[in-house]
Amino acid sequence: MYANDHAPPHFHAYYNDFQILVDIHNFSVLMGSFPPKAMGLVMEWATMHQRELVENWALASNKKHTLRIEPLQ
Repeated sequence: MYANDHAPPHFHAYYNDFQILVDIHNFSVLMGSFPPKAMGLVMEWATMHQRELVENWALASNKKHTLRIEPLQ
């Protein structure tokens, strides 16, 4: 997440040469594409950490440091 980013609230995910932007509220892909397996892992992680993603978006929107979110184990 980037402090000067634009709405809707979203996060960026990267996998090799792929990049996606994912809406935090409904997990729709706003931009880009991932291979199916990688997409599934990102969606699983996002579902588990939606509250933290929303909190980090609020922090970033207020130009504050975001908190680390644990990776998928």
